[in-house]
Amino acid sequence: MDDARRTALDRRLTTRAEQIRDAFGLVLALVVLTYVLTSLLGDTGWRALVIGLSTSATSIVGLTSAHAPPRVVRAAVCVAAVGLLFAAVEAAGGNRVWLGIASALQVGLLTVAMIAVLRRVISNAGIDSRTILGAISVYTVLGLLFTFLYSFIARIQGGPFFEGHPHADGSDFIFFSYTTLTTTGFGDLVPAGQPGRMLTGLEMLIGQIFLVTLVAGLVSLWRPGERFRQRREEKG
Repeated sequence: MDDARRTALDRRLTTRAEQIRDAFGLVLALVVLTYVLTSLLGDTGWRALVIGLSTSATSIVGLTSAHAPPRVVRAAVCVAAVGLLFAAVEAAGGNRVWLGIASALQVGLLTVAMIAVLRRVISNAGIDSRTILGAISVYTVLGLLFTFLYSFIARIQGGPFFEGHPHADGSDFIFFSYTTLTTTGFGDLVPAGQPGRMLTGLEMLIGQIFLVTLVAGLVSLWRPGERFRQRREEKG
């Protein structure tokens, strides 16, 4: 691609990106959609491709909302396309190794996107509803990331991931991940060994630290009517 075409593409991406800058409510909605799809569909075959589409959309919208440079968004689109291609190959009857690669790409892409969102939230000068939604989005994505990690480990390790539950699927992993993240811990699903137990403890630790330090801190500083009062005073 020559410089002129690249510049034109960057301008189009920038124009479209301006429409969803700081749209963290949309990011959160996509996270919830991915949660619902994973819970209902599982994580194999063509269902994994559908979940991959939702996850990719979450990552790309997250990067765009966080004011990521156009070249980063382009790279994310390429990585997402490769991951979806691998998921499609597995769904069409290929080796499950392809699905493992697709999952790894999704985890990497989602991690980069949420780091970008977190940086945007922390660097934002004012605390408003979009800032709060951005922080909540990152917190809820932690559950998705660990869901994919648990599922990936279950594919590559020998033996079942959960004790007494030899045929776990995506709905089991996402249920376990979010009950772990929120330290609800019903106890019906327990990791059979390492590294599952180590990751479970890590998820609980990260979830609690994130919730107490960032989300609670932002909420305590949030003044919903402050900007409205400032504008009214300026006009008056």
